[in-house]
Amino acid sequence: MPAISDSRYLVQAGWDDVPHLDADTKRELLASTQPYLRDARSKGIPSLGAGAIYPVPESEVMVEPFVLPAYWPRAYGLDVGWNRTAAIWGAHDTNTDTVYLYAEHYRGQAEPSVHAAAIRARGDWVPGAIDPASRGRSQVDGQQLLQNYLDLGLKLTKADNAVDAGIDDVWMRLATGRLKVFRTCLNWFAEYRLYRRDEKGKIVKANDHLMDTTRYLIRTGLGLASVTPAHARTAIAHQSIGDAHAGY
Repeated sequence: MPAISDSRYLVQAGWDDVPHLDADTKRELLASTQPYLRDARSKGIPSLGAGAIYPVPESEVMVEPFVLPAYWPRAYGLDVGWNRTAAIWGAHDTNTDTVYLYAEHYRGQAEPSVHAAAIRARGDWVPGAIDPASRGRSQVDGQQLLQNYLDLGLKLTKADNAVDAGIDDVWMRLATGRLKVFRTCLNWFAEYRLYRRDEKGKIVKANDHLMDTTRYLIRTGLGLASVTPAHARTAIAHQSIGDAHAGY
C-alpha cells in the first residue's frame, strides 16, 4: 500500500473488498446512490462529477394529467423573490408512497399579493413549505417577506433547506418511480433539463426555482400535507384536469 508518511498509509477500498455485501445488496446500494457519487461510494475513488443532478429520463417521470382523489394529501413548495417566484403542488398517494406534482406557479416581477392570490386559487387550505431565507437580502428581510405571505392568507411553514439531503430525497423517489410529474408542468421540465453540477461538483445556481421548491415539498411539505376538505371538493371537481400552465 502507498505510504503517505513514515507512520501513515493510504488504503483504497470499495464494496468488492467488503465480504458481507452480496451482489443483490450492491445493486440496491448503487441504484440508490446519485451517479456522481457512485465511484466514490462503491470503489473508494474520490471524485467530483459534472452533469445532470437527476439523470432520469423525462419519459420515466412524466405522466398524463388525471383527476386526483380527494383523499390524497396535498401540499406545495414555495420559493419567493422579485425576479422569480415559483411554487409546485404535489399530491401524495400514500398507498404506493408516490408523489404526483400536478401544478405550478412561475412568475417574476410581481407583488406578493399577486402571487398569493394565484396560490390561494389552487386551494387556500393547502399548506406550503417556503424557502426559510425567503430570498431576502438579509434574515430580517426574509422574515418580513414570510410574514407578508402569512398575512395574505397562505398557510406556510419554513422548509428544511438541507440541500444535499433534499436532493437525495428527491433522487431516491425519481430512481424508484415514486415521483411523477404531470406533463403540463412545462416550467418544471424546463428546469429539470438544466439542473446540473459544474466540473467542480457544485450545483449551478441558475434556473432552479422549481427544483428548489420540489426539495421543500418532498422534505418538509409531505409532513404538512392535508386532504381536500369537504367544502372544497365540489370546486376541485369542476376544475379542468391538468390546469398547470405557466404563470398560474
